[in-house]
Amino acid sequence: MLMMNSSSCFYGRPCLLFPHANQCKLTHLCPAAAFLNSKTARPLISTGKSRLTRRNSFRIRALDSSDVLQTTSESPQRYSVRIPVGDRHILVETGHMGRQASAAVTVTDGETIVYTTVCMADVPSEPSDFFPLSVHYQERFSAAGKTSGGFFKREGRAKDHEVLICRLIDRPLRPTMLKGFYHETQILSWVFSYDGLHSPDSLAVTAAGIAVALSELPSSDVVAGVRIGLIGDKFIVNPTTKEMEHSQLDLLLAGTDSAILMIEGYCSFLPEEKLLEAVEVGQEAVRAICNEVKALVKKCGKPKMLDAIKLPPFELYQFVEEIAGDELVKALQIKKKMPRRKALSSLEDNVLTILTEEGYVKKDETIVVPEPVPGVFEDEDEDEEVVVDGEVDEGDVHIKPASRRPAPLLFSEVDVKLVFKEVTSKYLRKRIVEGGKRSDGRTPDEIRLINSQCGLLPRAHGSALFTRGETQALAVVTLGDKQMAQRIDNLVDLDDVKRFYLQYCFPPSCVGEAGRMGAPSRREVGHGMLAERALEPILPSEDSFPYTVRVESTITESNGSSSMASVCGGCLALQDAGVPVKGSIAGIAMGMVLDTKEFGGDGTPLILSDITGSEDASGDMDFKVAGNEHGVTAFQMDIKVGGITLPIMKQALLQAKDGRKKILAEMSKCSPPPSKKLSEYAPLIHVMKVKAAKVNLIIGSGGKKVKSIIEETGVETIDTQDNGIVKITARDQASLEKAITIISSLTMVPAVGEIYRNCEIKSIAPYGAFVEIAPGREGLCHISELSSDWLAKAEDAFKVGDYIDVKLIEVNEKGQLRLSRKALLPDPDPEKSDKHSTSSSNKDGSMSPITPDKVKLKKASSTGSLADAKTEHPKEKGAYVRAVSPTKSSDVKKSSALSKDRPLTKKGKIEDSDSGAVVDIASKSGNPVINGESKVG
Repeated sequence: MLMMNSSSCFYGRPCLLFPHANQCKLTHLCPAAAFLNSKTARPLISTGKSRLTRRNSFRIRALDSSDVLQTTSESPQRYSVRIPVGDRHILVETGHMGRQASAAVTVTDGETIVYTTVCMADVPSEPSDFFPLSVHYQERFSAAGKTSGGFFKREGRAKDHEVLICRLIDRPLRPTMLKGFYHETQILSWVFSYDGLHSPDSLAVTAAGIAVALSELPSSDVVAGVRIGLIGDKFIVNPTTKEMEHSQLDLLLAGTDSAILMIEGYCSFLPEEKLLEAVEVGQEAVRAICNEVKALVKKCGKPKMLDAIKLPPFELYQFVEEIAGDELVKALQIKKKMPRRKALSSLEDNVLTILTEEGYVKKDETIVVPEPVPGVFEDEDEDEEVVVDGEVDEGDVHIKPASRRPAPLLFSEVDVKLVFKEVTSKYLRKRIVEGGKRSDGRTPDEIRLINSQCGLLPRAHGSALFTRGETQALAVVTLGDKQMAQRIDNLVDLDDVKRFYLQYCFPPSCVGEAGRMGAPSRREVGHGMLAERALEPILPSEDSFPYTVRVESTITESNGSSSMASVCGGCLALQDAGVPVKGSIAGIAMGMVLDTKEFGGDGTPLILSDITGSEDASGDMDFKVAGNEHGVTAFQMDIKVGGITLPIMKQALLQAKDGRKKILAEMSKCSPPPSKKLSEYAPLIHVMKVKAAKVNLIIGSGGKKVKSIIEETGVETIDTQDNGIVKITARDQASLEKAITIISSLTMVPAVGEIYRNCEIKSIAPYGAFVEIAPGREGLCHISELSSDWLAKAEDAFKVGDYIDVKLIEVNEKGQLRLSRKALLPDPDPEKSDKHSTSSSNKDGSMSPITPDKVKLKKASSTGSLADAKTEHPKEKGAYVRAVSPTKSSDVKKSSALSKDRPLTKKGKIEDSDSGAVVDIASKSGNPVINGESKVG
C-alpha cells in the first residue's frame, strides 16, 4: 500500500513540523508532497479502500522540474481590512499581488487604487549616517483612461507633483527606521485607478506605511497619513477634490498612533488656533488607521530583520569624547559657519587618525608589571649581585620584568565618522540647553540680523536680495503673457496651466562646495513649491492683473532656512516688479531640542527660532512657517525623533508668529525699497471684452486674421477666449494702440444712423459698391444710394480705392450692412445747400463749413445732369474715422487707445466694445471726434 499518512512524510519518515496535519504544509520544500497535494495527483490515490486497484494504480518516478513548476502553484491567500476614514471606508488588501516583494499592498478609496511595494537588497551597503531609502511614486495616465499629451506616450521622468508626493512618503517613514540597518530599501508606489474624486497622495502615504509594517524592514511603529480640509467651520478628513475647491485649508498629516511625524499644508491666513484644531482632527484619524493596521500586521506581517542591525561599538562613543571633547566645546563656540566647519573637519581628521591608524589606549588602562617570585634565581651563599638590565651572566639568568602595554584599539573609519557626528550633535545640544546660547551667540528665540534691498538688476522686471545672517537669496520676477504659463500634465486635467510659479535653485557654491549641476533635485522642487504656495494668497486675481508671474530664487549663501529666505525675497521682488500684492509675507524655520533632561534641563522641550544649518542637522525638528502677523499661508514640519505632541506644536507655532512679526518689521526697512510699479522693460498687456460671437472675426480663417494683425502692428501675442476676453501683449505703446484700434473696429457693433467718414471702396459690383467702414467690416452702398442722381454704372462715378463718406441706414437679419452716400449729400437747391452744407468741427467744438479745398464737385455730365459730389481725402491706408450722427452725439466716446488725455494703463482694464467704450476710430493724424464729426485737414 502506498499512501501518505497524516503524520508521516512521503518517504515514510514522521513529520516533525506538522505531526497532526491532514496535509503536508511543506509543499514549497518537498516536491513529493507538492505532487501528492496537487489536484492532478488526488485521483490517483485510493480513497475507498486500503489498497490501490489496477485501474487507479500508478508508478513512482522521480519528479523533474517541469512537474514541480506545474504542481506547486497555490491560490494566493488574500488578507483585507476595511478601515473607517472620515465619512467612508478605505479598503486595504495584501497577499494577492506582488508576492515576491517583501510586502505589497493595495489601498482603495472609492475607485482610486494605489499599489505599493517594499523591497530590500540582500547584501547591506556601506554604513552611513543616512538611511538608504528611495521612494518612487508614479501616476499612470491609464488610471484615468488617458494617455500623455506629449510625443512620448510612455511615462518617463517623474513630474514635479509626483516628486512632491515622493517626499510626502519619505519624510514620515524615515524617522521610524531603526539605526544600523544598511540594506538598501526601495518603496515603489503606482496609481492604477483614479476616479477624479479621491486624491491618491494621502492614500500613497498610508499604503507605504502599511507596506513597511508588513515587511521585514525594521521600523519602530506603523505610519499612516490623511488630508484635512476646512469648509466653513467643519473639518473634513480625506475630502474629495470637489470639496477641496471650497476648502480654506489643505493639510496633509502623517504620524503614528501616538505622535505626529510630518505635516504640510497651505491656507489663506488661517489663525494658529484653527491650524492646531485641524492637526488634532488629523491625529485622531491617523490613530484609528494605525490601530487597524496593527491588527492586520499580527495576521500576516513578516518577522523583522533585527539581526541585520549593526551599530558602532558602544565604547567608541566614550573614546571619541575623551579624544575630542574639550576641542569640540571650543569649536562649537565659533560663530561663523565656515571657520567652525573647518575646525570641526580638522578635529574629525585627528580623531580618525588616532582611532583608525595609530590606535587608541584607554586613559584608565594601567601598565601591568609582573612581580618577581621571591627565592627564584637567588643564591643564598653569594651576595646579591647587581646585573645590568638586559645582561645575562654565566651563572644564573637574570631577566628584567618587562612592562606590558595594552594593545591599541582600532576601529573602522565608518564607525568613527558616525560616532563623531553624533557626539558633535550631543555637544551642540548640550551647549544650547546648559548655556542658553547657540553657536552664533543668540538666545533660543532670537532672530539673526536681516538686510534686504530691491532693484539690483536693472533689466529684470523685479529683483530683491534678502540676507538673514549667513543665508542669502536673490529673487527675480519675470512678467509675461499666457504663453509663459507653466503647463501641467496630470491625471486631472491635461491642459492645466499655472500663471504663478516659483523656482528654487540651490547651487553647491552657496555652501562653499564644488558639486554637480543639472536637473533640479527633489529638495529644490519641494522647497520651491513651499515658497510658491506661501506667496500665492497675496497675488491679485487674473482679472485685475492679467500677467503670468515667474519668480526665481537663487540661494547665494546658505546656513539654514533658505526656503523661508526665498519667501521673504520673493515677496519683496513681487513688490519691486509692480505686482499689486495684497500684503507682505515672511517665513521662519523653527527647531527643537526635545529631551532637555539629558543635559540638565527640566525636561521641557526647547524651541529654537530661525535655526541655522547645524541646528537643523543636530536638532529634533524642522518646522517652517510662512504668513503674516494675522495668520499662516504655508507650513511644513519634519520630525527626526519619535514624534511630537500637540502642546509642543502649539508652542512652536506661537513662537513662530512672534518671529514673523520681527522679520516683517525688518523687511519694511528695505533699502532701496520696492518700486511698486511696472518696469519699463515689462510687456504691456491690455484686456478688452468683445461679444463672444465676434471672436471668430479676430481669429479669421485658420488664424490668418490674427496673424496678420500681429504682423501689421508688431505686437507679441493676441490671445482670445471663447467668452470674448481678448488679451493683447506688446513691448511698446504704439503697437499696442494700433492693435486695439484694429480689433475694436473688427468687433464693433454698428448702429443705424451712424456716419462713417473717409471710407475706402474695396470693390465695385453692377448693383453698387462695397465700402469698408472699419478694418474687416464692409457694407454695400447700393447704386441708388451712391448719388442723388441716376447712375447707369457705379464705375461711372467711382473706382476701387476711392474714399467716400457713408451713413448706415439698415442692418438686416444676417448682420449685413446697408450704406448710403446720398443721405449725406447736400441738397441740389442752392438755398437749401447753404443751410445744410456739410460741416466739420473746430478744436473748440464749434461747427465750420467744409471749404472748397476739402470738397470738390465733379462737373456736370454731357447730359447736363449734375454729377455726384465726391469727398476727396488723403488716401492713407488704415486712416479710418468713425463718426456718430448729431442726434447721437452724446453717446460718442473717444477711443481708449488713442485718447491723449487718458493714456493706456498697464493694469489691463477690461473695456467692452459692445457698450461703445471702444468704438470710435481716429485717423493716423490723430484728429479727434467731436460732436459726431471729425475735423479733417
